[in-house]
Amino acid sequence: MNSQEPQYSILIQALLPEEVFDYFGITKVEVETKVINVHLDELNITPEEYSDEKLISKGFHEPSVFQDFPIRDKAVYLHVRRRKWLVNSTGKVVSKQWDLSAKGSRYTKDFATFLKGLFG
Repeated sequence: MNSQEPQYSILIQALLPEEVFDYFGITKVEVETKVINVHLDELNITPEEYSDEKLISKGFHEPSVFQDFPIRDKAVYLHVRRRKWLVNSTGKVVSKQWDLSAKGSRYTKDFATFLKGLFG
């Protein structure tokens, strides 16, 4: 299946929490036999605590992978790339801090809560 078709992105947007798309954009969706991989890149919105500084985009960190709710017996993995910026005045590289996974797991918070309720 062609992962670049817009309907995949529209479908994924309907399935993931709305607030995800305030900060991340879908770059690719791969639909395989048993797995759906959703690739998300952080939008180029600089961290508020550095709003008075000149920041230069320096690309992305390596992706973090989180498992989310399965869809039609297919495992769903979110591949999330966070941006990094160089603070021009200090030379320090900064990023936003995201709390995307349940503590001590690689599951999204909602999916971990569901599993905890199901299995205790």
